[in-house]
Amino acid sequence: MNNDISPRSLAWIAATAFFMQALDTTILNTALPNIALDLHQSPLQMQMAVISYALTVALFIPISGWLADKHGTLNIFRFAVSMFVLGSVSSALASSLDMLVFSRIIQGFGGAMMMPVARLAIIRVVPKNQLLPIWNLMAMAGLTGPILGPVLGGWLVTYASWHWIFLINIPIGCIGIFLAGRFMPNVKGEGKKLDWTGFLLFGGGLVGITLGLDLVSEDFIAKGQAGIIIAVGVVLLGVYGLYAKGRKQALIPLSLFQVRTFTLGSWANLLIRLSGSGIPFLLPLMLQLSFHYSPDVAGWLISPIALCSLLTKPFTRKLLKKCGYKNTLISTALLMTVCIALMSLLRADTPLWAYLLLVSVYGFCISMIFTSVNTLTVSELDQHNASAGSTMLSVVQQVGIGLGIATAAIALNFYRHYFSADQLQQAFNYTFLSCALFGVALLFVLLKLKKSDGESLH
Repeated sequence: MNNDISPRSLAWIAATAFFMQALDTTILNTALPNIALDLHQSPLQMQMAVISYALTVALFIPISGWLADKHGTLNIFRFAVSMFVLGSVSSALASSLDMLVFSRIIQGFGGAMMMPVARLAIIRVVPKNQLLPIWNLMAMAGLTGPILGPVLGGWLVTYASWHWIFLINIPIGCIGIFLAGRFMPNVKGEGKKLDWTGFLLFGGGLVGITLGLDLVSEDFIAKGQAGIIIAVGVVLLGVYGLYAKGRKQALIPLSLFQVRTFTLGSWANLLIRLSGSGIPFLLPLMLQLSFHYSPDVAGWLISPIALCSLLTKPFTRKLLKKCGYKNTLISTALLMTVCIALMSLLRADTPLWAYLLLVSVYGFCISMIFTSVNTLTVSELDQHNASAGSTMLSVVQQVGIGLGIATAAIALNFYRHYFSADQLQQAFNYTFLSCALFGVALLFVLLKLKKSDGESLH
């Protein structure tokens, strides 16, 4: 590693990207009703402002690694942040839904590259034995986004205007660009040509799955149509698998999955999000619809998840060093699954301390397991696979989050129709139990790890 490069500085650079993305998502969800009122639109139509961003991210994530290889991590990171800030300014100036959607597409183009490129720079220049503390520092700073998002979004919408939820990205983005110019290396990879066929198949598949997942919980499209869109996406990814087989120059080479820890880590990443990503979606709904809390109180009652996630980070390295990756991941995944299952026992008369304890332990588990799995996934990647590995990890995370939320929404809708209207709480209870089943599947994947896995990270 170049002595002039500070690993901690790279972590802070990545954290600015993580923070902006996390803050943008949580703030926007809070402000959508107010934006709809100002733009004279139905709140249901405002979902396109969210979908357009998600689709753009899904489409362009696959080429983030290729662009960084060709033009360098520094150049592409600064370009990505600049596009994200430009899209934020354009969103703040939007006077119609069409302009807002177009602006969110610009934001999504930048957002698709910020984290994968920042992560790639870290993987390429930080020694393996320093990777875990650097990843922790990045995550600690980035996790402040979900903590501040709902509170800050509600405050800005109430006491200022919704435009500020986008304008706040300007100073953060400028800080990221400045730090990158000083501390991020312009690392380049192999100058291979872009695999256009692979890009169209893989990117098209991700767009189909992402669009279908976004539409499956909407009322303006039939579930069957959403299912067809998802199926088309899956078919395109399957065709990509056949196309890329044996191709060394494929956009995402399948040789990547010959690295055992990467394959197991990718499956674990997906199952973690299938079991856990729906919880921040379900809890606010249950607190408001079933327990009859106000939106602001519900927001505060969700914050212990992010807060405990943040407080857990300093202890992650010590625990992993003492217990090893396999033992830590299995025990943490088991505890997370138990927490999700216990959420099915929550009632309106559940003592507040019991609820807070449960969601706090869940926040600890999520924090520990995310950091552990992410670092383990990239631990055995060589320089040749670093770019594709970073890109694929971002793809798994992006699709996994969408799958987790969509699965929770589908399960909740199913149980709501199964139970009577006055049994809403039972629908939530069964949905939590359904999410916990993915945690059981996660345990079977983690059992395939070896005790020696992750030793290179100590």
